[in-house]
Amino acid sequence: MQQVDDKLLEHNETMSTKTYRPTLARQDAPGSNQRRNSKADPRFTFHVSRFTVLIAALALSGSAWAADDFSGGMGLGASGMFGGTKTLQANQTPGMTSLPPVAKPVPPVSAPPETASEIHPDSQKPRASAAHMKSAVFGAHLFTGAFARQGPTQFNPDYSITIGDSIRLRLWGSVTFDNVMLVDAQGNVFLPNVGPVKVLGVRNQDLQETIEKAVRRNFRANVFSYASLAEAQPVRVFVGGFVNRPGLYNGTSMDSLLHYLDQAGGIDLDRGSFLNVQIKRGSQIRKEISLYDFLLDGRIPQVQLADGDVIFVSSRQKIVMVSGLAENAKQFEFVGSDYNAAEVMKLAKPFPRATHVRVTRNTGTVKNIEYYPLEKADSLQLFNGDEIEFTSDKRPGTITVRVQGEHMGSQEHVLQHGARLGELLKQIVFNERSDVGNLQLFRLTVKDRQRLILQTSLKSLEAAVLTARSGTFEESQLRANEAGLILQWVDRAKDVVPTGQVLIAQTGQRDELLLEHGDVIHVPVKDGLVLVGGEVLFPNTIAFEQKLSVQDYIQRAGGYTQNADLSRVVIAHRDGSFDEADDGFFSGTKVQVRVGDHILVLPKVDMKSRQIAKEISQMLFQLALMAGVVVRLF
Repeated sequence: MQQVDDKLLEHNETMSTKTYRPTLARQDAPGSNQRRNSKADPRFTFHVSRFTVLIAALALSGSAWAADDFSGGMGLGASGMFGGTKTLQANQTPGMTSLPPVAKPVPPVSAPPETASEIHPDSQKPRASAAHMKSAVFGAHLFTGAFARQGPTQFNPDYSITIGDSIRLRLWGSVTFDNVMLVDAQGNVFLPNVGPVKVLGVRNQDLQETIEKAVRRNFRANVFSYASLAEAQPVRVFVGGFVNRPGLYNGTSMDSLLHYLDQAGGIDLDRGSFLNVQIKRGSQIRKEISLYDFLLDGRIPQVQLADGDVIFVSSRQKIVMVSGLAENAKQFEFVGSDYNAAEVMKLAKPFPRATHVRVTRNTGTVKNIEYYPLEKADSLQLFNGDEIEFTSDKRPGTITVRVQGEHMGSQEHVLQHGARLGELLKQIVFNERSDVGNLQLFRLTVKDRQRLILQTSLKSLEAAVLTARSGTFEESQLRANEAGLILQWVDRAKDVVPTGQVLIAQTGQRDELLLEHGDVIHVPVKDGLVLVGGEVLFPNTIAFEQKLSVQDYIQRAGGYTQNADLSRVVIAHRDGSFDEADDGFFSGTKVQVRVGDHILVLPKVDMKSRQIAKEISQMLFQLALMAGVVVRLF
């Protein structure tokens, strides 16, 4: 063996340095093919013969050694007969062609067996449909892809065993057997030492008893059996009629009707029927199903499907559209001519606060509207295309008004609808600290109107800023920067919530004011304070003094800031009224500051456009009055 190794090493050196270099190099020389065809190279013939002898020696030296070193000998390994792959690469000259690698034989790979859970291609998996979720058709939300997902097969006791089902059989005792058997084409399963057992048509709950009787015929004692369904038969079911994607779909015989309908994209919402879904086998209709039973009561029959069955969705029947105060404000389907509003109420489930129903008749050439109380729903007949709306038509009986602030009585008062403020004031128990002369009334409807006024003014300001024209490029750049700052201020101003206060203190007929549901009466406290805010250095609350003027209070708050507008000072009184100062004077007369007043110094508006400056000034004034705040500019 050592001699053979020495010869192999010597041959590797010789072949890599002498034989292959000139021989392969001559392949690229002009006319080399002609010379090689006319006369073979004697040196090449000699080395080929020697190579054949060495291969034979390898085979005789042992199969194990040959299998281990053959790849190296062929120049495929790290070392071998020709010096290995690394040797050839190192000694290869330009123009040489390396030997091709020898491909190892690949054992044949058998395809995995197909199971029922793998026969659903990804292209058939439905995706959740946003249109179905938003549709007004009752039941459209069923078909969003949830039923199309393949889950574990669940067998019910009444399932009838059919050809192709898998049954796990176990025998133990004196005879042992454990395997999964397929029901053959004749409806049998073959048990060792027992023979064929007829199981076709046997119910699932009777399977154990059938197998046990067959085993007992051959083994009377000491052999026990157990049988259970392992897997249902894979089937292909046609889905047709008014569905979104009619076709042939995969599943198992125990998959529900909704599984196949969901794979087909669900029922066509414009043409398909939810009340009449048929399961056909050949020309026979095996079952007619209404999906409303599942939607409303959770009932759906379990129908065992077979290969080639057809699920057919019939055309849509009559419809009625429901809106208003109902849990299921959807489009419903009905059959027959004797259909009244009471039947629709069972489906739509109107809210308890609904009292009446409005019916819009769309049949014929004239559109009529009818209005009935819910008590007459039994006698209200509906027709195809009618629209009904459940409404609340209640007369107001009582209202609630909340009293807050400094008083001694109850905070919540229940009054008859149409009660006036004077009736409520008689029920309020005031004390010595109650500021009865400055009562405040806050109303929700007024608050909504004030918010609407502010939003409208802010939108007008935005439009004026965005549509302002410029004469030069430099001016356009300045306006763009200015517009960005203004829009930021507008965004902050949109978050301001008005108070909804109603001015009642200065009216002579205050007690005759009608109250509304949700009103809030606030009784201020005589605290002897004055608030100063806005464009002052130190916004603060200052103790009231009779002798102090508006300018005195501002000076006690640190004075004006650089952005203050000295001509725009607003004094908001507790009762909802206000005064505007002009350089510390009110139209040439001195105004007395009251207890509880709020002094607001508005900011200076410095804009290129006079129109925009005017609108911002107006907005600042409105915010100060409606919300009692000053929104700083930039």
